[in-house]
Amino acid sequence: MTIRVVVAEDQGAVRAGLVLILRSAGDIEVAGEAGDGEEAVRLARELRPDVVLMDVQMPRLDGVSATRQVVAEGLADVLVLTTFDLDEYVFGALRAGAAGFLLKNAEAAELIGAVRTVARGEGLISPAVTRRLIAEFAAPRAVRRAAPPRTAAAVASLTRREREVLGCLGEGLSNAEVAVRLEMAEATVKTHVSRLLGKLELRSRLQAAVLAQELGF
Repeated sequence: MTIRVVVAEDQGAVRAGLVLILRSAGDIEVAGEAGDGEEAVRLARELRPDVVLMDVQMPRLDGVSATRQVVAEGLADVLVLTTFDLDEYVFGALRAGAAGFLLKNAEAAELIGAVRTVARGEGLISPAVTRRLIAEFAAPRAVRRAAPPRTAAAVASLTRREREVLGCLGEGLSNAEVAVRLEMAEATVKTHVSRLLGKLELRSRLQAAVLAQELGF
């Protein structure tokens, strides 16, 4: 299956490098290129790609706002490019529903792998990136804090298995790793993830991971 990607990056040289890397993969097609957030949203609406590779700092419309629009309209999954030196932007992108985060200094193979991972519906790119994200932007804010009544009620509605899966997401585990940990089929894990996201009214696995951390799962 060909993965269609829109690359949104305002620096032309960087964007060209990302496009070159992605096009070297036989199963990835660069469907469009955007130099700012507004163009990224427009192309997502027109082209309906599988993944939007989104920089957080862009003119006209920043990557966080663009991510929020793309996710809210169900246009594509968003893979955010970050340097981890802009806490506010990255955490905002997570809350906006970004499916994954990738460091800008990632190797070519890691970039290709991340796009494939997000396209498969695996919001957690790699344990290293995910755990660092959670530790950096969730834990210092409110570890073990009491959940709002609405969230508490939603968590209480989860089955035992769904709570176990949520705990695994909080550790940054992929579907395959969760399947091994809980001794179940990977397809079953995907079903549990989908159901718990719906019950908790969350947009992505990363949001579920942060919630698991905040609630002490």
